[in-house]
Amino acid sequence: MEDLKQAYKTMGLDEFAPKEEVEKRYTTLMKRERSRAKAEGTEAQEGESDFAKVTEAYRLILSHEDKKFTEAFNEQEYGKYKSMAGQAQKVDHFWRYYRLHTFGAIAAIALIIYGIVSYMDHREHQRYLASLPPVDLEVSFMGLFMEPEGTDIKAVNEAILPLFPDWKRVESSIIYVPQEDGSQYAYLQKAVVTVMSEKPDIYIMDKFMFEWMGGQGALKSLEDIPELAEAAAGANGVKHQTEDDPAPRVYGMDLTDSELFDDIPLMKKEMIVGIRVDAPHPENAVKFIQHYLAASPQ
Repeated sequence: MEDLKQAYKTMGLDEFAPKEEVEKRYTTLMKRERSRAKAEGTEAQEGESDFAKVTEAYRLILSHEDKKFTEAFNEQEYGKYKSMAGQAQKVDHFWRYYRLHTFGAIAAIALIIYGIVSYMDHREHQRYLASLPPVDLEVSFMGLFMEPEGTDIKAVNEAILPLFPDWKRVESSIIYVPQEDGSQYAYLQKAVVTVMSEKPDIYIMDKFMFEWMGGQGALKSLEDIPELAEAAAGANGVKHQTEDDPAPRVYGMDLTDSELFDDIPLMKKEMIVGIRVDAPHPENAVKFIQHYLAASPQ
């Protein structure tokens, strides 16, 4: 306390003068010192020595003021905790300084948990798929096909499978592509990626998507399949040409008027069935078309 009283005395102030007066007095003494610094000789050096003491006193007073402010703030913030005030202050300081680190650690832990859960779900899904019988036919619907509210794609598989007693498993998927020009491009891009990355046995398309798929060379010529050659030459055969083969050939069978249209629980417009060039199960793809052709009006 004596050092603090001496500090006020060194600055020429009353004891415990307000901080504003301390700041104002120090500014005045600093300006005076700068004026003295222009002079040379012993008096200037003595002036510098005196100002060093003033600066030391000024810093001591500010340190005391800061301490008083901190104590008052802590009393206001943590006084309500009484005997636990010190512990509450430590917790608050830790949170202030390490808040971002804490959030980062929580996020990292959440990501790790998410990764573990995702991996476990993936493993579980893989085990489930391994427990299923091999796929007998894979179908991809492309175009204006949608699941009615309250149903899912499993209903499509369940509608097809009973018609083929020798089969154990059918898998289906839908690639929705609208026919409006404004939104069509993005959906077609998705269709391109799917055609390149997935290998279904048959595509069931509307007329727009058949025109698009037929030109890509992704469909097998049905005229070249002995079991379908006669039907391909009939009214149900739908022709198209590719860049590699400009001669029109039958790449699809129109089954819009067949039982297929009625059996499949999807919202649809037309149904043209084509076989993928490299279908994994070409024999079953042919059986599928033969079944519905037999039930369609000729």
